[in-house]
Amino acid sequence: MIIFSAKNVTKRYANHTALSNVSIDIPRQSIFGLLGPNGAGKTSFIRIINQITGPDEGELFFNNQKLNPKHIEQIGYLPEERGLYKKMKVGEQALYLAQLKGVKKHDALRKLKILFEKFEIEGWWNRKVEELSKGMQQKIQFIVTIIHEPDLLIFDEPFSGFDPINVNLLKEEILELQRSGSTIIFSTHNMASVEELCDNIALINNSHKILDGTVKEIKNRYKTNTYAITHEGMDAPIHTFLPGGAELISHEAYENGHRSVIKLMNNSNPNELLGTLLPHVTITGMQEIIPTMNEIFIETVNAAKSSGNKSLSNSALSNSALNNSTFSK
Repeated sequence: MIIFSAKNVTKRYANHTALSNVSIDIPRQSIFGLLGPNGAGKTSFIRIINQITGPDEGELFFNNQKLNPKHIEQIGYLPEERGLYKKMKVGEQALYLAQLKGVKKHDALRKLKILFEKFEIEGWWNRKVEELSKGMQQKIQFIVTIIHEPDLLIFDEPFSGFDPINVNLLKEEILELQRSGSTIIFSTHNMASVEELCDNIALINNSHKILDGTVKEIKNRYKTNTYAITHEGMDAPIHTFLPGGAELISHEAYENGHRSVIKLMNNSNPNELLGTLLPHVTITGMQEIIPTMNEIFIETVNAAKSSGNKSLSNSALSNSALNNSTFSK
C-alpha cells in the first residue's frame, strides 16, 4: 500500500531544473531512502512534499488524496539545517513547538517527559538552548519532529553531528517509529545507514530519478555471480581445477590457507564450482560477493553521467564487500 506518490513531477527555477519528470511511490510503514549527490534535486523534492514550494508539472498524492494543506499536520520534517531559539529554555521551547503541531498541552507534557528520559536529556528541561551541545540540540529537534506522531516522517541527514552511541539511539527510535506505524523518508549520504535501515530507495541525479526499488532487489540486480572461496590443501594452482565458465579473478595465499575470487559465467552455478573443486582442495568457506549500496551509488551515478541518464550499465563491481554467505565450514 502506498502512502505517498509523486507522478511525473518537474520543478524549475530561473536558471535551473531541479526535478525532471520524477515519479516515486513510497510504501506505507517503510523506511524509504531518498538518495543522490549534492545538488541532485532531493531538497527540492522534500520541499514539495512539505508544500514549502509546489511543482511546475506533475501530481502528488498523500493517503490516496491529492496533496493539500491539511496534510501538513500528518507530516513531520527534520531538516538538515537545524534551528532552535537559542535564548529560550529547552522545555518551554519543546512544549511550544509541540503545541504548534496540534498536541494539547497536557499530552505534550506527558510525551515530552517520556522522550526526554529516553534520550537522556531530562536534566536539561530548564536550561537555555544555547547551553546545549550541537548533538543535544539535535535531540531536541528530533523529539519535536516526532511528538505529534505523524503518518509520514522526513529525516534529512538525521545522524549528522552525533557520536556512535547516540547514532544507535536514533536508529533504534527510527525503527521503533516504523514498527509503530510511521512511514519514514530518510535522506542521507551515509550508505551504510541505508543498508542497515532502508527497505526501499530512490536515487536522484542531475534532476532525474535513475534508480529505484527495494534494497534487496537492487543489490541482487547488481550482482556479478562472483564468489570468494577460502580453501586449504592446494597441490597445484587453483585455476587448473576450475570448470569451464569459471574465471579466477584473484588469489591470495595465507599461512593457513588460500583465498580465491572466482567469477562464474555462461550460467554456471556455485554448486558446479564446488563439485569440481572439492576433490582437489578442502573448502573452508564460500561467500558471494555482492556490491554495497555505496558501490552501487557510485556506479549508477557515474553510469548516468556517461550515458546522459539514458541507459545504465550493470558492470562488475570487483571490490564489493562480502555478503550473503552461501557456504561456511
